[in-house]
Amino acid sequence: MHKNFNHKIKVYYEDTDAGGVVYYANYLKYLERARTEALIKIDLSNLKIKDNFKALIIVKSCNIDYKKPAYLEDELNIKSYIISLTNTSFVMSQTIIKNKIVIVEAKIHLVFVNEKAKPIKIPTLIIDRLKPYISNIK
Repeated sequence: MHKNFNHKIKVYYEDTDAGGVVYYANYLKYLERARTEALIKIDLSNLKIKDNFKALIIVKSCNIDYKKPAYLEDELNIKSYIISLTNTSFVMSQTIIKNKIVIVEAKIHLVFVNEKAKPIKIPTLIIDRLKPYISNIK
């Protein structure tokens, strides 16, 4: 069984529209923050990956399903784990939960690229640190 990265977010006024509902694009920001915190949890960061491996992690595609809205001052939990991995990329499942109810589900395809935006092999050190968070690992 894989582990999950968990990240908590509180909805602020700046995140909402005039009706107090979270604006749809802000969910993408929440998911990005959760992925950034996931890297920090495994003692990496986007900056460390850039400096130490001359690489970046970029979003190739995003599939997001908005199930229910979040509102001003809601507390949200973002659960993330990896559902597939190749030599150069991985797909992360991310779920936003409010009061034990799934309100957003997303599948994010992330690619490791060099400074010229060309795909490169994910370093072994990074794969090793991600292993506990990969579902169906062999």
